Amino acid sequence: MRSICFYFQVHQPFRLRTYRFFDIGKNHDYFDEFQNRYIARRVADKCYIPTNQLLLELIQEYGSRFKISYSISGTALDQFEKYTPDVIESFQRLAATGCVEFLSETYTHSLSALKSKDEFTTQVLAHRNKIQQLFGQTPTTFRNTELIYSDGIGEMVAEMGFETMLTEGAKHILGWKSPNFMYCNSINPKLKLLLKNFQLSDDIAFRFSQQSWEGWPLTTEKFVDWINQIDQKQEVLNLFMDYETFGEHQWQETGIFDFMRALPARVFSHSNFTFNTPSEVSAALQPVSAIYVPNPISWADEERDLTAWLGNDLQDEAFDAVYAIEHKVKAINDFKLIVEWRYLQTSDHFYYMCTKWFSDGDVHKYFNPYGTPYEAFINYMNVLSDFIIRVDHYYDNVPLKEKEVKKKNIAIKEISKVTKSKPATQKSAKPSVSENIKPIKTTTAKKKDTKPKKDRE
Repeated sequence: MRSICFYFQVHQPFRLRTYRFFDIGKNHDYFDEFQNRYIARRVADKCYIPTNQLLLELIQEYGSRFKISYSISGTALDQFEKYTPDVIESFQRLAATGCVEFLSETYTHSLSALKSKDEFTTQVLAHRNKIQQLFGQTPTTFRNTELIYSDGIGEMVAEMGFETMLTEGAKHILGWKSPNFMYCNSINPKLKLLLKNFQLSDDIAFRFSQQSWEGWPLTTEKFVDWINQIDQKQEVLNLFMDYETFGEHQWQETGIFDFMRALPARVFSHSNFTFNTPSEVSAALQPVSAIYVPNPISWADEERDLTAWLGNDLQDEAFDAVYAIEHKVKAINDFKLIVEWRYLQTSDHFYYMCTKWFSDGDVHKYFNPYGTPYEAFINYMNVLSDFIIRVDHYYDNVPLKEKEVKKKNIAIKEISKVTKSKPATQKSAKPSVSENIKPIKTTTAKKKDTKPKKDRE
């Protein structure tokens, strides 16, 4: 028997409000409460609630024969708890079936793996604890933000005790090889890798309602015929996609829900595939070889690289600036500042600054609330400028000796949590990393006449 591994990414960022130059130093309210609440409710009603109910009914109909997996970002979970608690409850009903696996990732869907090992580790531990708290599972499978992976990132993930990691089956990495096998990390072969079959995944996620596509309309009969054409020696078909495919990107009127409802029955009756979670596939299969990924890959755009988030001057300046203050934020150890700083790390902020306007331009415009990448950059840097002023103010009030002690203690604590923590297969009652961070008491200093060096508007 061969496996179909369904994985869904669930993510919502905390979007920034319109923040002008003249707000710097005066207004510390960065996030668009109205827009975040509105989008969370809209997507919940169009996608999360009806799709969760559909998949729950399929599990109830087929039992343990039908299984799926999710990676839900911490920012999405925070918004669900704040704005749409019914979404959390619907995911908990799915978790109770025993047919759903929840994966681990960075808490704020960040790019920290590319910049700071300490921050990356902290966010992963915080997210793992959040999944334990809400769904009673301790993840053993890891999915980095937007499937970003390299040999070095995989090594860090293996050091944290994860057994399996998901990434993209990029052509320039695989060459003649097929994504439909289990592979492993080239540095630490203990970390197994499941690679997305982007052709068949994107047939559902992107091309389903595209009437100019030669495969339209996509029916379950046609799709199962396609998967039956896969060589019988190939062991696993990894279908990875955004959960918002159902109802948000592909509207209900396209027939996407009907397609998903009918798919398991057609697979069971006309193929030798079964449905399994990533951890089940990992336990059943051995790697056929290592794959070598010296430079990071992702599942974004034609290039399958990092250029959706990094690479142009706008993105790189903003990315470097937010991580340049890491040591100060952690030395201050103020809960509110740390939460805001981590929300500012969310990859979407840098995605909005992308200047690619070729084959992937329409995709970037669809997900971008700003008129241009330059507007996104100016708005973000205005927010960050005010945030840096606040950080510098608090940092100046922390004695030098205390700063150094805190910095060392934070580093020791984060390293010890990795080396001394329970294996990822065991449940842990530890509170989340974010809950361990306590704010310090500070006195309000007199208002300084501080202005940024550059008017970014």
